[in-house]
Amino acid sequence: MQQIKVFIGIEGEQSVLEREVNTWIEQNKVKVVSIRGNIAPQTLARQEPPASSSGRTFRPSDLFILIVYEK
Repeated sequence: MQQIKVFIGIEGEQSVLEREVNTWIEQNKVKVVSIRGNIAPQTLARQEPPASSSGRTFRPSDLFILIVYEK
C-alpha cells in the first residue's frame, strides 16, 4: 500500500532538509516510489534598515518535499 510523507524546509537550508529526508528513509527502511519537490514563491518582507537602495528584500521561500513510499 502506498503512503505519503511531506517534509517542509526553508530556502537556504537545503542541506538540513536533505539530511532529514535521507535519515527518515534510512531509519524507516521504506521503498521510495517517487520524490517530488516544490519551492513556494518568494514574498516581500519589510526590513529595517533596508537591505538595498530600493528598500526591498525577500524572505526565504518554503521548500516542500513529497515522498510516495511503500513499507
